[in-house]
Amino acid sequence: MEVHRLTASGGGSLETMAVEPLLTRDYDSRPSLVYERLRAKYGPVAPVDLLGVPVWLALGYSQVLEVLRNQRGIWSKRLSDWTALAEGRVPRDWPLLPALEVNHVIFQEGDRLRSLRAAYYEALKPFQDAAHPQGRQLRDAISRSADELIDVMTEGGGRTGLVDLCAQYARPLPLMVVDHLLGFQSGRGDEVLMDMWRVLDAGPDSAAALERLLAALSELGAAKMARPGDDFPSYLLAAYPELTVDELSRELMMLVGVTGDHTGVLIGNTIAEVITADSGARDSLSMGMLRETVNRVAMVNPPMANLTFRCPTVDTRLGDFTIAAGEPVFLSVAAAHHDPAFAGSMHSDSVISSRAHLAWGAGPHECLGRELATTIVTIAISRLFTRFSSLALTLPADQLPWRSSPLMRGLRSLPVQYELAEGAVPAAPPASRPAEASAPSAPAADGGGETARPSLWRFLRSLRRGGR
Repeated sequence: MEVHRLTASGGGSLETMAVEPLLTRDYDSRPSLVYERLRAKYGPVAPVDLLGVPVWLALGYSQVLEVLRNQRGIWSKRLSDWTALAEGRVPRDWPLLPALEVNHVIFQEGDRLRSLRAAYYEALKPFQDAAHPQGRQLRDAISRSADELIDVMTEGGGRTGLVDLCAQYARPLPLMVVDHLLGFQSGRGDEVLMDMWRVLDAGPDSAAALERLLAALSELGAAKMARPGDDFPSYLLAAYPELTVDELSRELMMLVGVTGDHTGVLIGNTIAEVITADSGARDSLSMGMLRETVNRVAMVNPPMANLTFRCPTVDTRLGDFTIAAGEPVFLSVAAAHHDPAFAGSMHSDSVISSRAHLAWGAGPHECLGRELATTIVTIAISRLFTRFSSLALTLPADQLPWRSSPLMRGLRSLPVQYELAEGAVPAAPPASRPAEASAPSAPAADGGGETARPSLWRFLRSLRRGGR
C-alpha cells in the first residue's frame, strides 16, 4: 500500500490537498465500502471533503480511541481552536455550523468541562439508578409511554396491521421520556417535542422551530430557578447553581437533541436487528439478554456514526499524516468498528458483543447518559415484543431505507406487519372515544396528574391512517 505523508514543515496543509467527498450515494447505501476504500488508499486517517469543507477523517480504531482518550491533552473540541473557522474560511451557511455553534457541555474543555460533567452526573444519577424513586418513576413512565404509542398504532386495526416502527414508535418514545425528565407542565412539553422533530429534520420550518424551542427551554429554565422540582433541570441547577437561564437552556437543548435522536435511532436499529438476526435473539428475550443485544447493535450500527470535531492544539502525528494544529479531525466510530484490527476479533453471530466499542465515546467526553439511553431502549424493545407475537418486515432487509447524515445513521423507516400477542386486546378506534381529550396521556413529570397529548396523537394517527 502506498504510504501518504504530510508534514507541517513541508509547506502542505489540509486545505491544499486533493480530497474526495465523504457523503456520496455509496455512503448513503453502504458506508462500510467507503471506509474500506479510504482505508486502502490513505491508511487509518484520510483527508475528505465534508459538505464543501476539507477535514481529516479518522478511520482506525486505535486512532479514534487515541483522540477520544486525549491523554496528552492536545485534542480540543472548542470551536475557537479550529483555525479555518476562526479565520472565516468556513462558509457561514455551512450546514453543520448550527449544530456546532450551540455552546453547551459537548464543546467544553478543561475546568468548565469537568464542572459541567460533574453536575450532569449528579443530575442524571437519580434517573439512572433503578433503586431510586426517580429511577423507578422514570422506568414506569417509559413503559407507560411505550404502551400508549402501541395503543395508538393498533387502535381500530384488529389483531393484525401495518405500521412504521420508526416514525410511530422509535422516534417519539425517547422524546416523550425527555418530556418527563424536563418536568414540563400543562402539556407544554408536547409542543417542544414536535419542534425538536422539526429541528432534527432540518426542514424549511426548522429555523422558526429552533427559535420556539430555545424560548420554551429558557422559560422552563427560569421557572425551575424560581421553583425547583424533582426533575433534571432542577437537579442540574442544584449541582451547578452558577448556570444562567441562557446557559441552562442550551444544556437542556443538548439533552433533548442527543437523547431524543440518538436513543430513537438505537431503538429502531435494535428492533431491526431482533427481527432480522439469525442468532435467536427474538426467541430468548429477557432484560439481561436484551441489554447485550442493544450493546451489539451499538457496535454494528452505532447511532452516531461520526463524532464531532477535535482539533489538535499542536502539530501531531495521527496515522500516516502529521495533523497541523487547528485542523479538524472527524472521528468515525462506524469506520473504527469496521477496522480489521477491531472487527477481526468479533464474531458476527455472537449474542454477547464486545464492550470495547466506541458508540458511547471514551475519555473526557464519554457519554454520561449511557445507562439512561440503554434503559429507554431495553424497555422499548421489551414492551414491543411483549405486546406483539409477530413482527415481520414488509421489505427485504437489504432494501430498508437508511437515513445518513454527517453525524447520525439510522433507519429512515421500519415498515412491519404485526400480530398482537394472545390476550392483548386491540385498542378502541378513535370514533369510540369521547373526543381527543381521552386519547392516551402521559403523566406530568412532577407527578401532578395526567396531561393530554392531542397534538402528538393527531400526528401519529395521521401516520397510521396513511400506512393502511
